[in-house]
Order: sequence, then structure tokens, then C-alpha cells
Amino acid sequence: MNKLNQLNLILFAVLISCALGTVTSQHKARRLYIELQHQQDLAKQYASEWGQLQLEQGTWAMHSRIEQIAVNHLHMQVPEAARIQIVTP
Repeated sequence: MNKLNQLNLILFAVLISCALGTVTSQHKARRLYIELQHQQDLAKQYASEWGQLQLEQGTWAMHSRIEQIAVNHLHMQVPEAARIQIVTP
């Protein structure tokens, strides 16, 4: 009977160890899933910000805006047609 009790105690300890391992692994999996969701949200946010920055860059680089700044701030003007020379390679 003593050996049977020892075997039961060993099996009980193994059962408890397996149960704790299962709980620990499930907790870790949930924590990693939450982190994955957070990183995916950040990626969406960065993609949106990237799109906005590209739109802003396109706005700042428009030819009409550059021409307006050249005329108003730098006092530049388009040369007369007679003063334009085309250089061919």
C-alpha cells in the first residue's frame, strides 16, 4: 500500500506540474497576442502618417507654389524668349 501512495503522490505532482505549465503557456500566448495587436495598431498608425506626409510633400513641391515663392520672395522672373538659349548635348 505504501508504494501505491508514493505512486499516487508522484502522479499528482506530475499532474500539478502539467497544469501549471499549461496555465503559464496560455498566459504567455495571450500576452504575446496582445503585444502583436499593439504592434499592428502602431503599424497602421505609421502607415497613415506616412500617407499624410507624402501628401504634404506633394503639396509643398507643387510647381505653382515654387513659382510663387520664386517671384514673391526671391524676386525672380521668367526671362524673355529672346534671352533663352537651348543647349544640345
